[in-house]
Amino acid sequence: MIALSVLVLFTATAIACVVYIWWYQNFSRFFTLLKKVPGPSGYPIIGNLLQFFGSQEEIFKIDRKFNKEYYPIYSEWTLTYGAVNLTHPDDIELILSSNKHTDKSIIYTYLHAWLGTGLLTSGGAKWQTRRRILTPAFHFSILQEFVPIFNEETVKLVQELKTRDGSPVDILSPISQFTLLSIADTSMGVKLDASPKSCDDYKSAIHTFGRALTYRMLRPWLVNDTVFYNLTRFGRFTRKSIQVLHDFSRNVISERKRNSNCGPKTKRLAMLDLLLSAKKQGANIDDEGIAEEVDTFMFEGHDTTAVAICYTLLLLANHPSIQEEVFQEIKDVLGYPAKSPTYSDLKELTLMERCIKESLRLFPSVPFISRVVAEDITTVSGYVVPKTAAANIHIYDLHRNPEIYPEPERFDPDRFLPENTKNRHPFAYLPFSAGARNCIGQKYAMLELKAVLCGIVGAFVLEAVDKVENVTMVTDLVLRSKEGIRVKFISRSNV
Repeated sequence: MIALSVLVLFTATAIACVVYIWWYQNFSRFFTLLKKVPGPSGYPIIGNLLQFFGSQEEIFKIDRKFNKEYYPIYSEWTLTYGAVNLTHPDDIELILSSNKHTDKSIIYTYLHAWLGTGLLTSGGAKWQTRRRILTPAFHFSILQEFVPIFNEETVKLVQELKTRDGSPVDILSPISQFTLLSIADTSMGVKLDASPKSCDDYKSAIHTFGRALTYRMLRPWLVNDTVFYNLTRFGRFTRKSIQVLHDFSRNVISERKRNSNCGPKTKRLAMLDLLLSAKKQGANIDDEGIAEEVDTFMFEGHDTTAVAICYTLLLLANHPSIQEEVFQEIKDVLGYPAKSPTYSDLKELTLMERCIKESLRLFPSVPFISRVVAEDITTVSGYVVPKTAAANIHIYDLHRNPEIYPEPERFDPDRFLPENTKNRHPFAYLPFSAGARNCIGQKYAMLELKAVLCGIVGAFVLEAVDKVENVTMVTDLVLRSKEGIRVKFISRSNV
């Protein structure tokens, strides 16, 4: 009898939910406005859900297809969720230039199990407090002190690559090791050299989490953490990866505390020191909050920069004449054999900077961001996007818009000569986002990229193994390739 009552109650609840969703999709103001925006037609209740099902590779291609087919805007929806997808700079400016649309969309809640509500995922007063605490960590006076660390880690990377002289190298592993050691030393004040296995486990766990996030985005019945992490095999496996990620970051925090208490005092103040100091001084941050920011910056400070370096090396390998020009610029500024660059030296490498910017145009490390629309907005094409809709900004497609970048697939660093950028739309190039929630570490990333390129291009001739057009992209936390990126490193002493 009890079982029958439970079954009846469950059935009645399910029917009521379906009826409410049907009513909401057909009669609410939200969906009345959303469905006026062009986009792929959906099915009742489930909307466009089935049209986005597929592998990480297939999802990436579907996004490109719809952004091209419905340019400059298209809608997507399922159940009570609705979003617009934006690829035109005028529409993107409406979102990113406003201080109202600063909260991240529901997609970012999938990150909470790992990153909590740190700078990347938080909103409102909490985000403002964390940003205020962390901003001094990226002041130019602090960044200058990071350059010797970048140089030190670059030397280790170059030595590692010399052991592979002339052989194809899948570059993500050694490059991500370089960026992980760099962010730990610069921003956390901790050297990780003695624990390569823990670094490998950490990087592997990030890849697992990225696959899980993509998997969950297409399965609304898994939006609840309890359901996903406790009732699915993939979820239980992912939970173990989160434990690896948390153990790694907590060890970093413990190591820094131990060094601060026992070791010699250093002049350089790491980002982690600012967090620990803010807590002691009574700021609105506790141990959990410190851990959130360490998790966030250990991930963002190494993974996004690693893929940026990898794609830049891929492009230089595929464009030997431009690579040679970069090498000549390095010789002009640093001599040959090249000395370790200073902060001032790196500022002089203008061609290298244009190459990096063009690489980030073609391969933005973060190809997609999403915000909640805080109030109705009217797009340039005249559609009203209703309050609470998600605004998905596709940076990858924005950067390949032929109306903005003629021959968009072509690698052309001259696109970033001053005379070619002065009249460009201010929201046409967004490798570090824009507006109030732009990337806090963008100057850090540019310095690191330049420093490591000085070491690599100064020591090696890069030869292409993989062609740019043959690299297959997948949907993930960052812009990853499906099968790695391979480059040959030929020692210049042997050329």
